[in-house]
Amino acid sequence: MLKEKLDTVPSLPGSYQFKNKEGIIIYVGKAKNLKKRLASYFTGSHDAKTSRLVMNIDDFEYIVTHSELDALLLELNLIKKYNPRYNIKLTDDKTYPYIEITNEKNPKLVVTRNISKKSKNLFGPYPNVSAARETVKLLNKVYPLRKCRRLPKQECLYFHMGQCLAPCIKEVTKEDYDKVILSIKRFLKGDIKEVIANLETKMSNASENLEYEKALEYKNIIENIKTTTNRQKINLNDLKDRDIIGYYYNDLFISIEIFFIRSGKISARHQSMFEYYSDPHKSIEDYIAQFYQHNPAPKEIFVPIDLNSETLSEYLKSKLFKPKKGDKYRLLHLAVLNAKESLIQKTEIVKRELDRTIKSVDQLGELLKINSPYIIEAFDNSNLFGTDAVSSMVVFKNGKPSKRDYRKYKIKSLDNKASDYHTMKEVIYRRYYKVLMENLRRPDLILVDGGVQQINAAKEILDSLELDIPLAGLVKGNKHETDHLLNKDLEKIKISKSSNTFHLLTRIQDEAHRFAVSYHRQVRSKGIFNSILDTIEGVGERSKEKLLKKYKSVNLIKLASIEELIEIGISKKAALNLIEKLKDE
Repeated sequence: MLKEKLDTVPSLPGSYQFKNKEGIIIYVGKAKNLKKRLASYFTGSHDAKTSRLVMNIDDFEYIVTHSELDALLLELNLIKKYNPRYNIKLTDDKTYPYIEITNEKNPKLVVTRNISKKSKNLFGPYPNVSAARETVKLLNKVYPLRKCRRLPKQECLYFHMGQCLAPCIKEVTKEDYDKVILSIKRFLKGDIKEVIANLETKMSNASENLEYEKALEYKNIIENIKTTTNRQKINLNDLKDRDIIGYYYNDLFISIEIFFIRSGKISARHQSMFEYYSDPHKSIEDYIAQFYQHNPAPKEIFVPIDLNSETLSEYLKSKLFKPKKGDKYRLLHLAVLNAKESLIQKTEIVKRELDRTIKSVDQLGELLKINSPYIIEAFDNSNLFGTDAVSSMVVFKNGKPSKRDYRKYKIKSLDNKASDYHTMKEVIYRRYYKVLMENLRRPDLILVDGGVQQINAAKEILDSLELDIPLAGLVKGNKHETDHLLNKDLEKIKISKSSNTFHLLTRIQDEAHRFAVSYHRQVRSKGIFNSILDTIEGVGERSKEKLLKKYKSVNLIKLASIEELIEIGISKKAALNLIEKLKDE
């Protein structure tokens, strides 16, 4: 059937999507010629990795585009939308800290990772956020931009220290700011002579006036500036900003090294290593495109000669150069050498990580006789003698926790006195009714904490919703540790306790339990908090909100003084009543 479908594919640019038996997209690619690219997967021999991908292909779709650039843009959007299994190692959303002079009427210096089209005056990247913050702290001592989030009604200490132009009490013109911003730009590009000369003059004057503490402060600032700006020099004849991208690969992994060159210096470096399933050069191109979705691209990028750079250059709006000799080539070769060394050193580490995650997921699928569950949603319940019942859902993607997808549920059924059975029914219904209504991505496996009762509750709801999602129960032994699995048909599945799959299931169960217990404590604390406050004369809804916002729990209120309670807006009488009541409690 696939070969017949291949005959109808046009020889045009576009993006293609491979699907498994469940209709789930497992790989997204792009091609200058869709017919040739798709045919290459289904003809000839492949290495083990590509064969794994091809074995899981049950169908494919494609979207024709006007150009290869449009195909790349579509591919990136589809990868972001579907997070396909065989693209997963190419999606790297790591961002680096930059220093930004904000584009406002009264600008200030900030450290940011959120780069937008409005970001004009950006400097970096910095190796870590601490380095960026230290540099901003230093710049704020030298240059008088505003420090406050909102302008106060009167000048602050920074104005009297000469570290702010005080737009709060007087008009500061654009020309005044432009002079300061120009000096900051020079500083961040390595021109520190003017700053050092000014600080040395101030240090000398302070010393002559016997202001030794101030003179020492200037001396420390000068030393910090020299330390901050004294980084490794690169032997290039210009001071342009550029990124140098080197890579190296073997049969299993690709290693990428990026040097960020700013004003002729290495300001930071980026290293990454990932498994690949397609042509290595195409995988590298995809990785680079995705990397610069999260990080601003400089005007120049150096890449090795064997990389297809035309579409990338058009997409990034940067010039991609392939130096063949001289200092620029030696710098590129250094990036390649670092990528190679990283690959040699980290291959075993990455293999072990894959054993703990992806391969453990594959083995779990084999044990349950289902497709590999790359997305697992696991549930755990928590209550105190049936009261304050809550449930949690944790999500593991490709064997790793995906905390942005976690969910909390406060149980509403049976007047908050639900059994484990009813709790499980409610939370499974609420979760998967929403999945149905909003057409959300269904998990590859649902795990419930417990045995027959919990599985039957979940199965009953899934059947009523006509959802066919694999289901299993995590059963604990006498020592309250993960012991075995129960599948949907209540068959007991033993797992070797020394296996990576067992350790994965233990991590999932422990994380679900931790998340549920944590939420249960919050609910109980809030319940106690409200019940006590409801009995105190003079404490109304607004006062309860203020107390809850500031103190979070009853125990923290007990530590508060009368003055602190009055300060947040509680009347003196109510504050005295509250303290007295808490003493009784």
